[in-house]
Amino acid sequence: MTPVLPSATSTPSDLHSEHAFRPPDVNDGVRLWEVARDSGVLDVNSSYSYLLWCRDFAATSVVAVDRRDRPVGFVTGYLRPDAPTTVFVWQVAVDAAYRGRGLAGGMLDALLDRVVREAGVTTLETTVSPDNPASIATFTALARRRGTDIVRSDLFAAGQFPDAHQPEHLYTVGPVAPTTLDSQETP
Repeated sequence: MTPVLPSATSTPSDLHSEHAFRPPDVNDGVRLWEVARDSGVLDVNSSYSYLLWCRDFAATSVVAVDRRDRPVGFVTGYLRPDAPTTVFVWQVAVDAAYRGRGLAGGMLDALLDRVVREAGVTTLETTVSPDNPASIATFTALARRRGTDIVRSDLFAAGQFPDAHQPEHLYTVGPVAPTTLDSQETP
């Protein structure tokens, strides 16, 4: 395991006045698929899977919505069956027009606050390919904001994928606790 030390990023002060965070619902599924597809970097799942995700894993996922309640970003996650105090973050995406506003970090904080409070989560895991420094910086900044550790270890080698795919490194953030400020997530 390797400690991770890239520099942290800050969150713009206007973030929470422009956006709200909430669990997704099935009506958000198409929009999540569009944001993932248009990202140009995510492995895009079927549109059906995003609908299912919004139905079955809403409690461990979050969307950032604009003033019209239109999703402009999302985090999908799930509780690991063999480690129920660990939330695994599957995908993080922000619409191109909304990037650079701290939405990814805001969504991760809102999600962590909720799953720590409601499910007793103590650890966050995610995988990141080595060619994605933005994601590494996002999760490193999360660990710094939460005052906890982030550790990288090998999880899936490139040769384990049936297609041309970078290796996926496992990033573990924790232990995590609720923030001292109220969550910015709206009910």
